[in-house]
Parts: sequence; structure tokens; C-alpha cells
Amino acid sequence: MTLSLEILDRLIAFNTVSNRSNLDLVSYVEDFLRARQFRVHRIPDLTQEKAGLYAEIGPQADGGILLSAHSDVVPVEGQAWSRAPFQLTRDGDRLFGRGTTDMKGFLAEMLGVADLASGKTLKAPLKLLISYDEEIGCVGIGRMKDRLKPLLGRPEMAIVGEPTEMQVAVGHKGKRAYKAKITGQAGHSALAPRFVSALHIAVDYVAALRALQDGLEQYGSRDDSYDVPYSTIHVGRMRSGSALNIVPDSAEMLFEFRHLAEDEPDCLAHRITEAANAVTAHYAQVANIELHSLAAYPGLAIPLTNAAVTLARKWSGGQTCKVAFGTEAGFLSDLGIPTVVCGPGSMADQGHKPDEYISQKQLIKCSQMLVKAVGKLL
Repeated sequence: MTLSLEILDRLIAFNTVSNRSNLDLVSYVEDFLRARQFRVHRIPDLTQEKAGLYAEIGPQADGGILLSAHSDVVPVEGQAWSRAPFQLTRDGDRLFGRGTTDMKGFLAEMLGVADLASGKTLKAPLKLLISYDEEIGCVGIGRMKDRLKPLLGRPEMAIVGEPTEMQVAVGHKGKRAYKAKITGQAGHSALAPRFVSALHIAVDYVAALRALQDGLEQYGSRDDSYDVPYSTIHVGRMRSGSALNIVPDSAEMLFEFRHLAEDEPDCLAHRITEAANAVTAHYAQVANIELHSLAAYPGLAIPLTNAAVTLARKWSGGQTCKVAFGTEAGFLSDLGIPTVVCGPGSMADQGHKPDEYISQKQLIKCSQMLVKAVGKLL
């Protein structure tokens, strides 16, 4: 536990907000693992300003256990922190700092158990994955996956350590995010009825998306394991207009849908495109809506009977659940790896908030789970 706290102190000090480079953290982890005889592969992004890591120790073979974490954190700007966000501070059982819960606490424990494994003779490999840009829509692992596939092989199971209070999450919704660029006609506001306002088109499109949402709620698939038991469509931002006396000729919307495993995302995407076409059809070919994909990640749905679920529950002592937030687990599942989400801390209570913290009790439970997981490899 002492080593993992020392590691966490170092990790928190790296400002890895998603709009910044994570290379200092990556170099630290790389050196840490190489010193413990791990085989380490750096996977840089196209800009060379960020990178992910894959590392393993033990036999070069299929099987074994994969532990997965992301390195980036959400911003602190605009939040009222009472302490330095990129400095680990302690108050009783609580450890404060940006990323303590989401999810450098798990990453610290992951590296702590890597240190333990390096002193053992493993019969099956321990595999570690660290990604980047998870907080902006699981973008990093999407870019890494083609290079990851031959490196990963086929682990027996994977644990993604997002904060679940050490419950074993067996499902989450998938997500697709879009930017809608809307074109209308500019003109003087005194003659507004003669023109087609891009803002009016945007409002009509929002109404169409709300109608789709109502249909999903009333007639779509349901899974009562989730707080919101159906697929959702959410418009998060709209921007239009330059002056009150000008009819705006352009507008922009950001929106997303989050879908249950039972709802085919391509089908939902098609209905969203059809809704855009139906809106513009009302404006006699002077309006246009262009949809641009921003990010996407698959959902997770692993059967309760899967051996990975049984083992994770045994090691963690936790019950199963499904979580509202997305993770990188769906990508690993799509690669054929039985994957669960289980990690320390509470996303609802601490994630993305000012004065983010994690309790040492949660870290101890995580450490105990990972030690038991390594025990299976001996």
C-alpha cells in the first residue's frame, strides 16, 4: 500500500487534462515498468504529443489477465477547489487530487501489483494497458486498437478499473457524438419572414430529436438495471447568430445518443439522419443540415454467467451492477476479451467534481482484488 500511495502522489502531479500532453506520465510509467522487467510498447498518436502503453510480464502467450486504465483527467477550470488539484493531499481517510477517483487511483494500484508480479514466477502473463483521451469520448483507445490487437493476444479476462465502488459492472451503454452544421439564409431582421433562419432550422431539429427520444422511451428496448432504462438522445450545445438585427445563416449543435446493447447504433444513427432530412425538406432546398461524427464507443454487455464475472466477484467481494457512464471496456470486449469494469471510488460522488478524492479503504479493497488476480497467474 505504501508503494501505491507513492505512485499515486507522482501520478496526480502530472497534469494530464485531455487537452495537454501525457508524455511525462507515460515516460514515468515506462521507466517504472522497464525497471521491473516488463516488456513495454509505447503507442504514440499521430501528433506525437500523446501516447498509450501496453506492457506485459510472464510467458509470451495467450491467456493471463489484462488490467486497463486511462491516463487523462477532466479539467479543473471553473471549479471551486479548496486545495491544489495536481498535488495529492490527505485528510483522514481521504486522498484529494484531480484523478484520484477517475482513474489514477486504480492506475496506481495497477502499478503497485505490477511491482509485486515482477518478483514472482508467473505461469500466465500479466498484461497492462494505459490509454489517453478517454475523457473526450474514448478517442485514444479507438486510435490504438489496430496496433493493440496483435500485442494483446487473447487474455483470459480484462478488468477496466473505472470507479464502481469495487462493484463488478457488467454493462454500460454505447455512445455516438455528433456536430450538426446548419445552413440557412442571412438577411435583415426587419424582413425576417422572407429568409430561412438557421436558428429556426436548428430548433426544428432539436424538436425532431426530442420526438425520437420520446419514441425510445415509450417503445424502445428497456433494461431496468440502468437508472435511465432506455436509450437516450441529448442536445448539449447550440450556437447561432452574430447580431439581433441579422437573420442567422448558420448554426451549430452538439448532441449525442447513448444506446442500450439491445438497440443497434447504426439504426439509431440512420433515424437521426432521416430526421435531419425531414426538417430540411420543409424549407424548399434553402436549408441544409450536415452531420459530423465526433466520437463513438461501443457498449458493454457481458453475461452474468461468464467466468470473468465470477472471478471478479470472487476477488472483489462485490455484487454486479451496470453503470451509466461509458468506458473503454466495450472496445476490449469487441476484441473478444471477456471484460468487466471494477475499480475504487464513486463516479457519482467524486468523479469530475472539485476537491475530487478517493478513500484509502477503497484503494485497499482494490489492492486486495489485484493481488488475488495475480495469485491466479502463479
